Amino acid sequence: MTPTSRRTRRSPAAAGLVIAAVLPFLPASSADAEGDRLPLGDPDLAETRSTRALVEGVELTQIVRGTEPAPPDQINTTTRGPWVVNVLAIDPTRAKGHVEATYGPDLAPVEKTTDLVGLSGALAGVNASFFTFSANPQYPGDPVGLGVYGGKLLSEPTTAEAEADLIVDSNSDEVLMGRTAWSGSVRNRQTEATMPLEHLNHPPVVPSGCTELPDQAQCAQPGDVVLFHPEFGPTPSGDGTEVVLDQRGCVVRSSAARGTTLAPDQTSLQATGKDSAALLAITEQGCLEKSSTLTDENGDQVDLRPGLFGVNGRYRLLADGEVVVPPGSGDFFARNPRTIAGTTPDGTIVLATIDGRQTTSVGTTMDETAAVAQALGLTDAVNLDGGGSTTMSVNGTLTNKPSGSEERAVGDALIYVED
Repeated sequence: MTPTSRRTRRSPAAAGLVIAAVLPFLPASSADAEGDRLPLGDPDLAETRSTRALVEGVELTQIVRGTEPAPPDQINTTTRGPWVVNVLAIDPTRAKGHVEATYGPDLAPVEKTTDLVGLSGALAGVNASFFTFSANPQYPGDPVGLGVYGGKLLSEPTTAEAEADLIVDSNSDEVLMGRTAWSGSVRNRQTEATMPLEHLNHPPVVPSGCTELPDQAQCAQPGDVVLFHPEFGPTPSGDGTEVVLDQRGCVVRSSAARGTTLAPDQTSLQATGKDSAALLAITEQGCLEKSSTLTDENGDQVDLRPGLFGVNGRYRLLADGEVVVPPGSGDFFARNPRTIAGTTPDGTIVLATIDGRQTTSVGTTMDETAAVAQALGLTDAVNLDGGGSTTMSVNGTLTNKPSGSEERAVGDALIYVED
């Protein structure tokens, strides 16, 4: 991935950081210059912008395009709007804080974006990764794709071509975008026997032909081998085997069933199918060495150092200023609420939401979303989780209007935290 911004971090001024008071929105102004207007709907639509400074180097702008509510049956087709866009712009050369990703007390559950902003002591934030949601009610917050938090890789990227990841270094403000890849394995230091890992912190699947077998070691079909960290929360329970390791990779305990609570310095390996027997065999004697490697789209290894954060999106919107959204159809490409993350040529980090599925803001197609990102001055941008998840919070309160009856709980968030 190509870096899209970089700067040298300044130390906060000595003796106590003073946070500027939140200012009210400035009076709405018309966007008359053609280059300032959003390329949405008919060209004659009225458009207003209101901006306020949150702290030094951080501004929030609300853009409203169109004045009349949309007929409910024309939300997906109207050229009259309206559209409501909220834009959080962070200038790393002036801001005294940084952007990072966060989740709740554990990775597996979900929390509202407003709560994630509040729990983190952050100034503002937006929802971020695609997550399991209703597909697995037991672990709804499990990221579906990349998840890096404080330099720790807790969720590996998928192999889906649509996945587009955003990585932020909170120490240097370097931002990377694009597809990432992962490989992992465990090796017995004494016997040198090796096992590949299928996943990080995702519930393993029992092979369909072995769901009735109480002893997965008797299964002839391959299953999953998954490494779990204590950040996930209690590990998934079910058929299969689980081996708990200490910080040296040595076996603490083994079980013929899955499900346990890990101490902060422990990890565990879970296996299903015939891999259950193989896991017990590789851990019978000696300690294990774990290997986990993340690479960018150029094949270069990503250094998982403290201060690194990464979330997953679906489809790159812009690359070097060019729209790169592929053609597509179906609900995902139709008008929806959207959450965008990107950077401008001068290194400003932008987090934006577009309200949708409402008569007061109809949302955008993928093509329209890319056009909005370009009009906001971004040169590189990704499409984060949207729909009912699209949320922006400032000072722990809602800034946008989510499309559901109430704010949806999500897996993680991108937040701005003052140093």
